[in-house]
Amino acid sequence: MEPLLDFLGHYWWLVFPLSGVIGGWSQAWSKASERRHQRKLELYRLKNQALSAEKVHENDVASLMSAHDAVNGRWLEYELDVGKLIDFPVMTDVREPLTVAFLRAKRDADGLRPSSQSDILSKSRLDEYRAAVRSFEVAFDVAEREARRIRHSNFSAGERHRLATARKLLRIAEDEAATPAERQTAYKRARHELEGLIVLPDATRAALEEKVARMLGTGSSTATRP
Repeated sequence: MEPLLDFLGHYWWLVFPLSGVIGGWSQAWSKASERRHQRKLELYRLKNQALSAEKVHENDVASLMSAHDAVNGRWLEYELDVGKLIDFPVMTDVREPLTVAFLRAKRDADGLRPSSQSDILSKSRLDEYRAAVRSFEVAFDVAEREARRIRHSNFSAGERHRLATARKLLRIAEDEAATPAERQTAYKRARHELEGLIVLPDATRAALEEKVARMLGTGSSTATRP
């Protein structure tokens, strides 16, 4: 102990430069600690921002599902109305690239559609579904415009006559003023005229047969009997 006290007694003046050095170290350590604290706060803030950006709001999902339903509804107008398909046959013609494109886009959108609004939890999943719905919407718009532009121009004069005849026969088949026998005959003749000209989707054919059968006051088997 005495050697230490003797050293301090002779070299007491070292206290001043050492205290400066120690003070500098302390200040540097304090600043480093503050920087580490600020970095932690920044990382925490960025993490919260990322989580917030990734959060999916059910209203966004509901809006997309409504848009999806709207396009499906527009397609359903063709699928359940033979008269409309006769007027715009390209909408079911799978030989047309634009028709194939919209049917493929519909399949993709339907495949990504959630069962409920709460099924989509991540933003990436929502973005994927949004892109599919938008593609479906655009593809359908393009196909519909083309169908309305072309109408019956792809058919020969004889085929156009058959389409016009089928259209008139379907009006008779759906006319409440016609007798059951007239409706039944008109329906069968319309089916015959459309044979080989227009591909009727199963849903279209089923809807028409059910409508005619209902007007005839019988089951659907009556309308479908050859």
